[in-house]
Order: sequence, then C-alpha cells, then structure tokens
Amino acid sequence: MAKEKVFIFDTTLRDGEQAPGASLTPQEKLEVALALEKMRVDIIEAGFPASSPGDFEAVETIAKKIKNSAVCGLARCIKKDIEAASLAVKKAKVPRIHVFLATSKIHLQYKFKKPASEILSIAKKHVRLARRLCGDIEFSPEDATRTSKDFLFKVIEETIKEGARIINIPDTVGYSYPLEFYQLIKDIFNNVPNINKAVVSAHCHDDLGMAVANSLSAVMSGARQVHCTVNGIGERAGNAALEEVVMAIKTRRDVFPGVYTGINTKEIFKVSRLVSALTGFVVPPNKAIVGDNSFRHESGIHQDAVLKERTTYEIMNPKDIGAAGENIVLGKHSGRHALMKRLEKLGLALSKERLDFVFEKFKALADKKKEVFDDDIIALAEEEMKITSEDIQLEEMKFTSGTNITPESFVRIRHKNKELSAVSAGDGPVDACFKAIDKMLKIKPVLINYKLDAVTKGRDALGKVRIELKLKNKYAVGVGSSTDIVESSVKAYLNAVSRLI
Repeated sequence: MAKEKVFIFDTTLRDGEQAPGASLTPQEKLEVALALEKMRVDIIEAGFPASSPGDFEAVETIAKKIKNSAVCGLARCIKKDIEAASLAVKKAKVPRIHVFLATSKIHLQYKFKKPASEILSIAKKHVRLARRLCGDIEFSPEDATRTSKDFLFKVIEETIKEGARIINIPDTVGYSYPLEFYQLIKDIFNNVPNINKAVVSAHCHDDLGMAVANSLSAVMSGARQVHCTVNGIGERAGNAALEEVVMAIKTRRDVFPGVYTGINTKEIFKVSRLVSALTGFVVPPNKAIVGDNSFRHESGIHQDAVLKERTTYEIMNPKDIGAAGENIVLGKHSGRHALMKRLEKLGLALSKERLDFVFEKFKALADKKKEVFDDDIIALAEEEMKITSEDIQLEEMKFTSGTNITPESFVRIRHKNKELSAVSAGDGPVDACFKAIDKMLKIKPVLINYKLDAVTKGRDALGKVRIELKLKNKYAVGVGSSTDIVESSVKAYLNAVSRLI
C-alpha cells in the first residue's frame, strides 16, 4: 500500500509568536525559519504581514531566503491584508497565502454582527482575490468546531470553488475532543461535494490539553496537513506540538500505517532548544519528546531494565530526535573552534561576533567551574542570542544586604552609548537593583513572572533567570545567566526592559 504524506505546517513564527512575551526580531525569525527548513518542514507560516512593518519585513526576508519549504503569510478577509501577504511572500520559491474568517455563531453575533449569508459572500470574495494574487491558497473557517455543520460545509464548498486548495479546520479555542474532531473531519469528507479538490488540514489549540490528540485524530480521519508549533508554544495554552505529532506518527506505525511525514526528526531537539533560547520560553523537564526528563530514569527497576534492553521503558531512541550528547562537554583549556562545533551540534549556530562574546563568557565560567556541561553552554548562548545592538548593557552593580539593614544597590548601565547610574533601596538586593534601573530609565514596568533555575548541579552552577515584564499593554521576556543570582536577575531584567522600550 502506497503511503500518503502528512504535510507539516509550522506556525511557530505566527501563532507561536502570539504567546505573550514571545516576540521575535526579524533576524531571530529568520534563524528559526532556516532551522525549520533544515528539519524539512513543508510549510513555514512566517507571520502576519499586515499586522506590522516588522512582521512584513520578517516574512519578506524569510520568503527570499528559504528554498526548500513553502513560505506562507496570514491574512484576514480584508483586501489590504491579502495584498500585504501577497507582496511579502512574492519571492518565495513556493508562496502561499493563508486566508481566514470566523464562521461560528458566537463570532457572527458578537464580533462581526453580520448574518451567515454575508460572511459567506466575504469569504468567497476574498479567497477569489487571494487566488488572483497567488497560486497556493489556504482557507480557514475560524472557530470551525463551534460552527454549524451545514454552514461550515457550505463555506468550505464555496471557497474551494473560488480557488482554495487547502481547507484548514481550526479548533480555535481548544474546545473539541478527539472523537468529536475525528467525526467532524469525516463529516466534511462526506458532505462537501468538491472536497476531493482540496487537502484537509487541522489546526488545534491546547486549552483542554488535547491539541495533539485532536490533530492525530484528524490524520486518522483523512486530514493530510497538520498545523503545529515547536514546543507547542502559542496563544493561551498553546498549539499542537510539532515534535509530539511527528514522533507519534513515526513511533506508532501500527496506528498510522498508511501515512508518513517528511520531517528530519534528528533536528527536533536542536530546533526545540533554538526556539526556547530565542523566545525565552523554558521547555518543562517533563515535556514530551524534548523535555530533559524524557529519556532519564530514576527508578532502580527502570534503570536496571533499560541497561539490559532500552525498549523496556523507552519507546523512542533519543538519537532519533538528536538528543544524545556528551554529559561533560568542555573545560578551561578548550578552544574557540571546539566551542563552535559543540554549539552547532546543540543547534545554536552563532555569528563570529556572537561566538567571540560567548567564548569570553565560557572562559570566565570555566575558570569558576570544574566541569562545564552542555546546559551551561546553552545558557550562555541563549543569553547572547537574546542580546541585540540596541540592548541595554550592564556595566557595574554593587549591593549591600543583611538581616538588620535595608538592602541598597548601585547599578551602572550603558544605553544608547551613554552611561547611566543610580542608587536605590528595595525589599532585597534584586528588588533594589530593579528599582535603580527603573529610576535611570524613568519607567515602571510590572513584574509578571520571575523564575530562577540552576542550569546544572553543584554550588558553582549557573543561575538562569527568566523574567516577564508588562509595560502598558506590551509584554516582554528577558533571560540572564551568571553564577551570581543577583547579576543574572539584573541581566534578565535589562534584557526584558530593552525589548519593552
């Protein structure tokens, strides 16, 4: 029996980036896109070109650089959106425009205040426009799982007539469950007369924790494209995780005997860490496939069995996702070339300038630590990758603290080629440093989240801090690493503040 391909549509750079605090620069988006291309993702949704000049630039740049994957731009059923998407993806080897319009009763009633007949006309008109501008059109009836089936079937039929060749079924609010989603896809195949002229796709959110299960149910029901994101990042609870969808199809060949994906799974771990580094979204240790604990065994019974035969407690080989690496990587006598090769193996290719900065930090760390691990190197690289030429740099910090004195700090920074300094008191040395920075920059961001992790074991471990700030309606994430907890906190705060201002 000939196998059918399940196309992987990656929306990390669009839906994934819509997660609060996950904003990426055009250069960072390009880095991710190149990594996705190397992983052999079929379609890269590079952004929403009409949403901002930065997004347009990112999509346009990616379209010019990517040669082996289709590049897609998102557009509402609005003429300027579709024209912007068309211009942004114009130079892609395989350009695609993804047009969407909500079709559920709740959206028609409260968002559009329009009857179903008018929504149908709008969908037809704008798919027709998109098709005149681009040969590859995907249409999504947003909130499809809460849409009347009769109306959904009609919208799909008419948009196919107007030129849509991919019909994507979004579970926009993560409302559905596997059996229901399976049946919905079946019903579409059985009730849309011209459905054979289009590829059916699934776009699932994880609000009830079923995005991957729903996506796989859609594949079982005949869908041959899946929307997903690296590490499952995305709005609210996130999207279907690419690595989970791909590895489920690969691992459970008994359940998916007639399908395959073209993904190079050995790139999964590298891409996961790259996306984590650039967004600042830490991969939870218990995350399926790419979490640090995915292939670790603490139980003596498990350890004994795995040593005898790996498949007793492991259904996947870590080498299949590119996760197998050395425990102790480099030391204080290691050179720049060795560090570069290790970073490349970890999926973190840096420019020469960035490599020089990371090498200096690596040497300083190696002098402090007896052993430098992969995770230490990843943390150093992550911090450097988040820094741009416009970032505020820490020049000096001092603080006094104790049980019977009010903590006070002195912080000196460089911003726009000017040195600024301030002294401030606070509830602790970290708070005092943050207040000194706020005083210098005349801002008052709200600290939404603060997380400190030891990168590796031992008293000399790097402390990695992740901070999320809010200023008015804008969110930003910052990361910082140091063997000094206060210094790593200040670096993370400055990294986030740089993005806010």
